[in-house]
Amino acid sequence: MHADMNPGASAGRLAGRAALVTGAAGGIGSAAALRFAGEGAAVALLDRRTDVVEQLAGRIVGAGGQAIALAADVTDDDGVRQAVARAVEAFGKIDLLFNCAGGSVAGDTAVEKIDLALWDRTLQLDLNGTMLCCRHAVPVIVQAGGGTVVNMSSGAGLRGTFAGHAYTAAKGAVIALTRALAAEYAPHGVRVNAICAGRIRTERILRNLDAGRPARPEVAARYPCHEGDPADIANIALFLASDESRMITGEAIAANGGYAAF
Repeated sequence: MHADMNPGASAGRLAGRAALVTGAAGGIGSAAALRFAGEGAAVALLDRRTDVVEQLAGRIVGAGGQAIALAADVTDDDGVRQAVARAVEAFGKIDLLFNCAGGSVAGDTAVEKIDLALWDRTLQLDLNGTMLCCRHAVPVIVQAGGGTVVNMSSGAGLRGTFAGHAYTAAKGAVIALTRALAAEYAPHGVRVNAICAGRIRTERILRNLDAGRPARPEVAARYPCHEGDPADIANIALFLASDESRMITGEAIAANGGYAAF
């Protein structure tokens, strides 16, 4: 049985480690949580959608793994602090933080047109949410003797051509924050990297397609792997979380099938 199909695996690349996954109710977050658990990690699942993460935690525990569900909004400083404390109470430590909570919202557009409240909400979720989780979890990772942080950015943050200026700005800032954190905490044995995903077939993207947004066949012809599945990002997150990537920190890893490269 493949590791990602066996959430109760007792050994693996993350054996003995404790992971905190934010946005764990989403497609990428849940795929990563299962992947981490399949490689032996105890997993704290954080999301506002409590029912979903409770079901996911039950699935992992039912397969013999360790998991807890945490209800919190990543933009709430005190809520994040309490969630991190509960994860430490449950597992004794945190070795890995995967900042997956975030996303774009309808109405995001050019700065001359965008509603300022939408701009603020987007930066709160995508940038401040990442910062707050690092603010409270990274010191715990340092106390554990070091570990890894994986932040979710976007290809939009690399190319600067995405029409949603709030999302583009936030994800670009996540890359800059990732590099700053990597430099700050390298002496403490903490590696920090970002995944810059292209178009991933999450529920949100599939809803957009159902709403009539074009599938861009000309893009698919030139970049046959330009669309991915949540499992593709989960695999990259696992690599960055594991010792196999010990030489990588402060990097923005593009995962877009070559769309940003040529």
